[in-house]
Amino acid sequence: MTSLRELIERDELLMAIGAWDALTARMAQQAGAEAVYMSGSCVSSSVHGGPDIGLTTMTEMTRRARQMAGVLDVPLIVDGDTGYGNELNAYRTVREYERAGANAIQLEDQTFPKRCGHFEGKDIISAPEFAAKIEAATDARESEDFLVIARTDALAVDGLDEAIRRAQLYKEAGADVLFVEAPTEREEMERVCREAPSPLLANLAAKGKTPPIPAEELTDIGYDMAIYPSDSFKAALKTIQDTYETLIDERSQENILDGMVEWEERDEITEMGDVEALEAKYAAAKDRYADREAEN
Repeated sequence: MTSLRELIERDELLMAIGAWDALTARMAQQAGAEAVYMSGSCVSSSVHGGPDIGLTTMTEMTRRARQMAGVLDVPLIVDGDTGYGNELNAYRTVREYERAGANAIQLEDQTFPKRCGHFEGKDIISAPEFAAKIEAATDARESEDFLVIARTDALAVDGLDEAIRRAQLYKEAGADVLFVEAPTEREEMERVCREAPSPLLANLAAKGKTPPIPAEELTDIGYDMAIYPSDSFKAALKTIQDTYETLIDERSQENILDGMVEWEERDEITEMGDVEALEAKYAAAKDRYADREAEN
């Protein structure tokens, strides 16, 4: 596996594609994703069926991370929210995610319980308090290849000047990648890239506050990587909603069948062929051992 650090250091923007469970992680990789981003918002909604307002626990999140890492051959970036408490909580959070198979963690300077970065009504802790969390996070990691991404939500709360000041401090505290959340204009993004230390991450949350700028233009602006956390999730919600409503309203599957994958396509996605190959291998092994016993 190419390390996340190596992928970020290239001239080309690294696109980390959002997923929320093992199946969508596998599908992102099959589509060609070079890195997968475990969206805290999407996982949160899939766990408790509600909005991303800090209700999901670290245990629930690390369980999902372990499942996703188990099917991937590309780096997995995980959303660690606020670290679920103080510096010691952040320390343990990093340990748990790294041991679950993640390759990077994103931590943010919101108060807890937090809110989705593109929601209104956010609040943030002091910059020194979060800088100490970042230091704890870097101390906790067992491999230097595990990256710590520091996100600041200060732009929406205290403005761009404060967001950039915080980003600079978090870099000093040891963050590997900086993430200024939810700029609403290209000009804000350009200023972040001029004044904040690299590497820098852009969040292209689908239909969120940040404009949907193409990857090549993000590179030109100065970003090193971008996450696309919710594109597939929102598309899936639309498809599921339409499917349920059509099925119930029409009391028939007739008009929704064409929008579904075929049985064979589903088996390709879930890599059924690999499972069958293993089944055949161990069936042959049983026969081989049975023949040996018969000979004895």
